[in-house]
Amino acid sequence: MKNLFKNHSALPSNPKWENIITRQSPLYTRDTDIRSEFERDYTRLIHSNSYKRLKHKTQVFFSPENDHICTRIEHVTHVESISYSIANYLGLNTELTKAIAVAHDLGHSPFGHTGEKILSKLSQNDLGIPFWHEKNGLDFVDLIDLLEDNEKYKQNINLTYAIRDGIISHCGEIDENSLKPRKEAIDLACYEKPNQYAPYTWEACVIKIADKISYIGRDIEDAITLGILDTHLDELYELLNYNRKDQKLNNSNIIHYLVNNLCEHSSPENGLCFSDDAYNLINKIKEFNYKNIYYSDRIQPSNRYFELVLNEIYATLKSCFNGKDAFTSVTTLQKFYPKLYSGFLDFLYSYFNYPDREKLHYKNRVLFDSSSKDDFCKAILYFISGMTDNYAIEIYNEIIGF
Repeated sequence: MKNLFKNHSALPSNPKWENIITRQSPLYTRDTDIRSEFERDYTRLIHSNSYKRLKHKTQVFFSPENDHICTRIEHVTHVESISYSIANYLGLNTELTKAIAVAHDLGHSPFGHTGEKILSKLSQNDLGIPFWHEKNGLDFVDLIDLLEDNEKYKQNINLTYAIRDGIISHCGEIDENSLKPRKEAIDLACYEKPNQYAPYTWEACVIKIADKISYIGRDIEDAITLGILDTHLDELYELLNYNRKDQKLNNSNIIHYLVNNLCEHSSPENGLCFSDDAYNLINKIKEFNYKNIYYSDRIQPSNRYFELVLNEIYATLKSCFNGKDAFTSVTTLQKFYPKLYSGFLDFLYSYFNYPDREKLHYKNRVLFDSSSKDDFCKAILYFISGMTDNYAIEIYNEIIGF
């Protein structure tokens, strides 16, 4: 039923409202600002460097020659579109879903989920903690991404709680065919693993489901375009109960079916849910995709290359630490790796403490102790995770070249 969730929307009438719009520190204000809290966050996000870099980050397929294969920025746009349709029909706040959608994957490393696994292994080895893109995304909007304020000082993005929560809670499998928000506005630092808690708002729950809807069909479409599924099409048509002669299988039909099914079967009492048939279909499609796309032999050579690239960059940066301070450590890179030196030094200036930071117009939070090796390793991981695919490869080529 249309507008069935209207009384639960993220609006001032919602009992959670004050928690929903809370920021870690007040934003500067203008008497002439006409935007809502979530509109301001959306604007801040699309002007962030992390968002700009998504256009050069892998979604599933690395560096395709075909311009019409999905990249990470197209994926977040698809999630924005699908979540809008769902939220608008259910009566939820579409400004909030829009902002969470463009933010939800800002923490992805270069080279997609493969890059994430590589960085997680490095983080486990040196710091004893995993790297996961949902937590990294929250760290980026809380600590790493900087914007100039109205006085040209670089400040942290400082988003509302609802959007920060939507970022860290967006992923993880939907293990039960019902998704409801949690009641408590927990400290988001309590998250220790993906999918540990349900999202705080219904809007963030919509994003979690829209994320799944957006990629399962599009990944199939891209794989067909690239010829990866040439020998599996009969299995795919049978799975989706399509008559292959009719040639009706496409991403549009998959999205239409799943979005309509979700809207038809969801309620505040039962949660966001699909019919049993639709829910089983999603699980079957995901199983098909893992077997025939994500783990296909065609993908493996690039995965091995990504491991070489990221491990070499990390090892090169880590090896230069002199045990005294970060800034003198990186000077050893200057002669042979000028691009890596310049990029990492700029990064250090943004987040380490040093005299007269404010004269360089930095007012963001200091994150690292320049004499700590653990902090140096953390900085390397943040630095690498923010790279685009292209930049990571440029740095790797600089390292191995003469």
